[in-house]
Amino acid sequence: MPKFFIKTYGCQMNERDSEQVAHLLMARGYESVSKESEADVVLLNTCSVRDMADQKALGKMGMLGRMAKERPHVVFGFLGCMAQARGESVLKNLPHVDLVVGTQKFHRVADYVEELVAKKTARPAGITDPGYSRMDDLRFSIVDVADELGSQSTIRDQQLAPRQATAFVSIMQGCNMHCTFCIVPQTRGAERSRSIDDIVSEVRDLVSRGVKEITLLGQIVNLYGRHEFPKIDNKSPFVQLLEAVDAVDGLERLRFTSPHPIGFRDDLIDAISRLPKLAEHVHLPLQSGSNKILKAMHRAYTAEKYVNLIERIRRARHNIAITTDIIVGFPGETEDDYKQTRDLIEEIQFDNAFVFRYSPRRGTPAAAMPDQIDERTKEERNQDLLRVVNESNRRKLERLVGRDVEVLCEGPSKTNPARLMGRTRTNKIVVFPPSPRLRWTGEGDNELVGKLVNVRIERANGFSLYGAPVL
Repeated sequence: MPKFFIKTYGCQMNERDSEQVAHLLMARGYESVSKESEADVVLLNTCSVRDMADQKALGKMGMLGRMAKERPHVVFGFLGCMAQARGESVLKNLPHVDLVVGTQKFHRVADYVEELVAKKTARPAGITDPGYSRMDDLRFSIVDVADELGSQSTIRDQQLAPRQATAFVSIMQGCNMHCTFCIVPQTRGAERSRSIDDIVSEVRDLVSRGVKEITLLGQIVNLYGRHEFPKIDNKSPFVQLLEAVDAVDGLERLRFTSPHPIGFRDDLIDAISRLPKLAEHVHLPLQSGSNKILKAMHRAYTAEKYVNLIERIRRARHNIAITTDIIVGFPGETEDDYKQTRDLIEEIQFDNAFVFRYSPRRGTPAAAMPDQIDERTKEERNQDLLRVVNESNRRKLERLVGRDVEVLCEGPSKTNPARLMGRTRTNKIVVFPPSPRLRWTGEGDNELVGKLVNVRIERANGFSLYGAPVL
């Protein structure tokens, strides 16, 4: 039985794409392994949002060149955003790469892999040397980064782990916003949305297999369907989708990521206030607190409008958690611009934030802008802002000490398999011991896995909460 290994870089959408590829390969009899050294097929699903992600994937594939010489039958491939952006050019410096597949062709990976495996393991008549491979005298590389109509509807089937509690559902592909720092419109293409019926069907199937929590994924998820589907009763297609998924029997929680501030209209604020399964957590990228920088980023809102939106969301849902993304060191960001961002973060008091140093991406408008910021200044601002965010996060967590919270148990803790972990409705990580009153049959195997558990929080430490089940 052929074995495959997939390493994923980047966002949750990439994770979902990798799951799709794994499902398709396993459906054909391939076995998933956790080490590339054990695999007959090695695939890297890549990201191009930041240069570091590009370099990590290229570096990893470069290191695999030695393995390619020792095991010439192994198929090596790049998938995803970097593959889409670079195409066949990656073959010039990495001649052992056999497969390059872009973001609209994940559903074709299994076909291509089988074709390559068959070619690389074939032996011409009279050749008996087990170390011989057809690649010694002929290249078999496949490159497919072409657009494909309807590709948004090809990502649906999922391979679930035993008692898997959460799952991602891709509802759309692409982005039309063209933020000046972002390469995604080039790598993911224009917005394309799946139908509500198709999405709900996938959700029902996942719930029937034990999933309790669904996260809807889209590059700008709250702009779902705006070009394909009409408003009904003044509700956007995205709100219509939220209502349809919220109505699925057996589903306990519903999330979505990542939205854009301009997609938060009155109907979505209203949905947040009234849909019971919609979790009390919104991840809302800010990027900068300076109106000058927001305009240069082509973000289409001001800091004042963003603050007003946060206030409306917090009024709509009591104790809702707000997290965000922030970029420091964007071209032209002065000390005053950075201070405006820092002050806004202090004012809003986010539950958490992902802080990124600006990374120039070839072919984006921001990469050609004057007044690029030096790396030392970016790092100083990054570390300073992280201190502000971490302090806000610490205060939010400490307020939960002594309280009972609802936790969806996802399985054993990654840092301590003798403990279980899960998330609150506000997306806080909670670590807790298995209850001695419930059957414990081994590491990671407990009756609480996949279930909602009330946990009394005893302490907060770093980015996690610790407590004990309340029975």
